[in-house]
Amino acid sequence: MSETMKQIVLASRPNGVPTPANFRLEEAPLPIPAEGEVLVRVEYMSLDPYMRGRMDDAKSYAANIPVDSKMEGGSVGKIIASNADGFEIGDFVMGSFGWATHSVATAVGLAKIDPHAAPITYSLGVLGMPGFTGWYGLSELGKPKSGETLVVAAATGPVGSMVGQLAKSRGLHTVGIAGGPTKCKIAVEHFGFDVCLDHHAYATASELRKAIKEAAPQGIDIYFENVGGKVLEAVMPLMNQHGRIPVCGMISWYNEGGLGADAVERTLTAPKIWRTILVNFLSVNGFIISNHWNRMGDFHKEVGPMIANGTVKVQEDITIGLENAPDAFIKLLTGGNIGKAIIKVI
Repeated sequence: MSETMKQIVLASRPNGVPTPANFRLEEAPLPIPAEGEVLVRVEYMSLDPYMRGRMDDAKSYAANIPVDSKMEGGSVGKIIASNADGFEIGDFVMGSFGWATHSVATAVGLAKIDPHAAPITYSLGVLGMPGFTGWYGLSELGKPKSGETLVVAAATGPVGSMVGQLAKSRGLHTVGIAGGPTKCKIAVEHFGFDVCLDHHAYATASELRKAIKEAAPQGIDIYFENVGGKVLEAVMPLMNQHGRIPVCGMISWYNEGGLGADAVERTLTAPKIWRTILVNFLSVNGFIISNHWNRMGDFHKEVGPMIANGTVKVQEDITIGLENAPDAFIKLLTGGNIGKAIIKVI
């Protein structure tokens, strides 16, 4: 067994869209697990938009990554040394192992993964945090009812695609928004959305709003918010009374000046948004999925069989090589991925 490992650290804090210079690949001594710990060889790691916020030096719901420290994130791997009861060499586990080839972790908080039940990558996407986020936000906060209309952006991503497929299975009219004709085709043909709009085809929020109105002639009952920006501008005036807006992210604003933030038509000022919420009796609920891990079992109980029977389909975007993680992450933040972004660590 090698006595060293590789990891990617935060070399500097980004200004706007991250660049490769904000990351650094390092070699480090292979850690030795202490009592109650295991050593994991990471096989796959997840790339998720929330990681962008952790790179900033700003107050948030979770601690930021210090400069020169390992990039953080969820991963799945195999135990190669164990000093923890109940965890054996050869077990597959999921945890916050970060951007690295190996990691030592305490047994508390690790989740065992059965590689025979489903591909282990599913624990990072459709059966992991992103899929759970979509399920919880739609089910508990969106409160979908048959015959209603749902709109969700990033429709081919792991959160948006879960939201759309679950909504469709519950009898809703589903409108997806995605970046580019290829993604829109996947949204309709693979994930089953009734219609998908390419936001790149509309220069302003007003133009996008007209297209959404045609796709959702009965108005919008649920807007699952994960992008903000132009899509939010377009959607708000179309919300029906008693509509619901679960808020789980705002990727278009994660990079200052990036992802079209400079080009957004700022027609909806804070007073207009606030008045829209008031006069339409909207329910707007922000949530962080880490506050709801106690519902993971309910999520697996409902969605697991749906994946097995094909009701919920999967799309993964796997990049090979830890050293390629920064480029893949930048691609994710600028909409270049198709499906759940994953790194195969070799």
